[in-house]
Amino acid sequence: MRSFVFSGLLFIVLTAALTSPPWSQETANEWRPLFNGHDLSGWSVRCKPEDREAAYWTVEDGAIAANSMERPEHDYVWLMSDAEYHNFRLRFKFQAYVASPGNSGVQIRSRYDNEAGWLDGPQIDIHPPAPWRTGMMWDETRGVQRWIFPDLPKDKWVDESMAQPPRVFYYAKDDNRWNEMEVMADGWDVKAWLNGSLVTDFHGEGILNDEAHQAHQVGETGHLAFQIHTGDALRIHFKDVEIFELP
Repeated sequence: MRSFVFSGLLFIVLTAALTSPPWSQETANEWRPLFNGHDLSGWSVRCKPEDREAAYWTVEDGAIAANSMERPEHDYVWLMSDAEYHNFRLRFKFQAYVASPGNSGVQIRSRYDNEAGWLDGPQIDIHPPAPWRTGMMWDETRGVQRWIFPDLPKDKWVDESMAQPPRVFYYAKDDNRWNEMEVMADGWDVKAWLNGSLVTDFHGEGILNDEAHQAHQVGETGHLAFQIHTGDALRIHFKDVEIFELP
């Protein structure tokens, strides 16, 4: 019995070591905050001109708040970092709401085309209505626009059978719980963890540096951006947004 219990505990420890972010135990001073908890300094709203007057992005109770619940007639509305990043580790917390049917996500190494009103680059998806797909990787780049992890052709969509392992996902109703997301972009490797579980483990050489990504100067370096999906009624909060830049 003792041997069985020990083997079970060892399996749990090894599994956690393999799936948990490798930087989980690093000291706080190795991370730099990207949100000051008071205003949107360091960030800019990017959208088409007709959506500029609506205050979809605000700060509420020390968190970045996206809210289009009462005004879903809009195109994509992004909150984009003013700075660009190449290799990095990004972590943040987000709070999702059961009553919100909309989609969000975090873009990495992306770039906004003001003339076209489009943000090109890869995205780690956040989808409260179907939480199993949160952490998967979509590519918004024009000429691509498909799921790249899992790797699917342009006309195929993800389904719940692809969500391995099962995800832990919290809503605000669950004792005011927040989800934790961590993303690493290092060279052509991109990984994403949701609440400690590895969801995306992507090697992007030949994809993130293909003709489409090079044409729009994305995939290797660029901005971060949080998303309000076009035409969606969305409510979501973000906080504790921090980055650790890699060589």
